[in-house]
Amino acid sequence: MLTSGGDCSGLNAAIRAVVKRAVHGYGAEVVGILDSTEGLLASPPRTMNLGVDLFSGAVLRSGGTMLGTVNKGNPFDYPIPGGGTRDRSAEVVKAIHDLGIDGLIGIGGDGSMRILHGLMEMAEVPFIGIPKTIDNDVPMTEFAIGFHTAVGVVTEAMDRLQPTAASHHRVMIMETMGRQAGHIALSAGIAGGADVILIPEIPYSIGAVATKLRDILLEERRNHALIVCAEAARPMGGDSHFVEQSGSVVYGGIGHRLGQELHEATGAETRVTVLGHVQRGGTPSSFDRALASSFGVHAVDLLATGATGRMVSFWDGGIRDVALDEVVGKAKPVNLNGSRMRTARGLDICMGNDG
Repeated sequence: MLTSGGDCSGLNAAIRAVVKRAVHGYGAEVVGILDSTEGLLASPPRTMNLGVDLFSGAVLRSGGTMLGTVNKGNPFDYPIPGGGTRDRSAEVVKAIHDLGIDGLIGIGGDGSMRILHGLMEMAEVPFIGIPKTIDNDVPMTEFAIGFHTAVGVVTEAMDRLQPTAASHHRVMIMETMGRQAGHIALSAGIAGGADVILIPEIPYSIGAVATKLRDILLEERRNHALIVCAEAARPMGGDSHFVEQSGSVVYGGIGHRLGQELHEATGAETRVTVLGHVQRGGTPSSFDRALASSFGVHAVDLLATGATGRMVSFWDGGIRDVALDEVVGKAKPVNLNGSRMRTARGLDICMGNDG
């Protein structure tokens, strides 16, 4: 098994569940591949044996991944020094065969599972995917590992910002992660009592946000406000904001841009908090631990039946599995007619538009 893509809380709980179910349920041997496909491209491949003796109570509670992970270096399009790329997928397939692997469980987001699915089809080795991402943008599952913990982190930060906002009569702006989806911002904004939530799925009008702030002052006689904006939020007729970070161009900076725009439109004193990777770390929530454990057990059971090309999924309160072909290459934006959106509207939260 391996973990791939960005880290999040709950990965170690899933690893633990896979090992315990495989060993106790089927007498199988579990090999952990270190640093995702990078470990398979190493010579010799970087691996570790995963026995139940490794999983003390502390592992279940720890963030990150004990196997390590990478979120770049696609073996089908691997970057080479000096520029350009080359296909190294055959090297991964050879490593899989050399290790004598009978089946692979990969924990990752939609991009990671697409790559791993393709590699295992080449190797003719069964593959089962477990969805994880704080962004919660993997299709065909209501929740992925890491999302609930990230929402809890953002909500706790809002709980800390509200008293200082009230004390200094300020508008506090919280910028969250989420890539092209607004799931974190929407859920945390509702839980944290946000007055305004801006998500990529709804381009915002600075005029609508400014009007909301004025309404708060006049109707609620409150001289402070909380705003949550997803990192890919964008104004009407405009684009998302990007910044350069460690040689890569990533989403970011929208919080500071919004703060300046609101100050110019209303005169309000604004402050911006960007949590960034804080949302990825820390002790996993009880929900994420239980979800990861359920995913791990179901993934092993699927392999034991000879299944392949499947992803475990949480749907309608239970664990199921779906074909990876229904997942890879697809998106899962916020459902603008869903219950979370209806809740936000019902609470009179401004979503950045006039509708």
